[in-house]
Amino acid sequence: MSLPARVSIVEVGPRDGLQNETLTLSPQIRAELINRLAAAGLSRIEAGSFVSPAAVPQMAHTDETLALAPKHNVRLSVLVPNLRGLAAALAAGADEIAVFAAASETFSKRNINCSIEESLARYAEVVAEAQRHGVIARGYISCVLGCPYEGEVDSNRVTSVAGALLDMGCFEVSLGDTIGVGAPLQARRLVERVARVAPLEKIAVHFHDTYGQALANIFACLEVGVSVVDSSIAGLGGCPFAPGAAGNVATEDVVYMLQRMDVETGVSLDRLLEAGAFACRELKRAPASRVAQAYAARCDNPIEAPSRR
Repeated sequence: MSLPARVSIVEVGPRDGLQNETLTLSPQIRAELINRLAAAGLSRIEAGSFVSPAAVPQMAHTDETLALAPKHNVRLSVLVPNLRGLAAALAAGADEIAVFAAASETFSKRNINCSIEESLARYAEVVAEAQRHGVIARGYISCVLGCPYEGEVDSNRVTSVAGALLDMGCFEVSLGDTIGVGAPLQARRLVERVARVAPLEKIAVHFHDTYGQALANIFACLEVGVSVVDSSIAGLGGCPFAPGAAGNVATEDVVYMLQRMDVETGVSLDRLLEAGAFACRELKRAPASRVAQAYAARCDNPIEAPSRR
């Protein structure tokens, strides 16, 4: 068995996590969460999105969040749907943008009101304009292992969309199991197929934990060479356009698993638990992270529980 010596964690909680929570946090609280995540050692953080606040009110005022967020030793990414969103992101000083395509035609039409082909044409313009301003772009692909409307998704379509995103200039593609239906062998085979058109170092994985398979899926993908993993603090999130989808895999759980396998992440589990506790207090909810729950059961204050490195 061969695992990467180091895994880069992309923290998506402040965007993909918070966008599906019932409570809407202020820009100040969102910025404080980002500060705490950066203090834990996370250097790639999704800070928000420039989509219509009518569609996703939890992401309103992302420009204010960015203005209050840390500026050093961290790269902040924002989701943009079009050139208008990009203009707002550039004005707010975003370090990185992300565009979001789908491997399902129905999901694409319900999520962003256009076909896959139309979305890719739109994003090609967005990525080109971002590059003109010296801003890098990441590409997301939703529903890579299943769609809430179409069921099974053809892996050839995933590969085609991944190739298109890389060809237009995205530095990385994140394969998203949006409704969390994938299992380890299925996830591994998909990565192996996508790796025919994309170098492994440009492939990230993004698993939701609807059926409890997220950590197993991540492990299966690490075995074939993936070294970039998306996760969300405290397991926050879901998808507002995918009914029944559970939250993202918890960052605490991913970091704990990697540390126990001697895979370097550069992240402090102690500080991560603290950030997760802060987020959950503000959202008035319990963490979905199994590690956070286990540490809470071990002592009165889970933040003081010693992490293993």
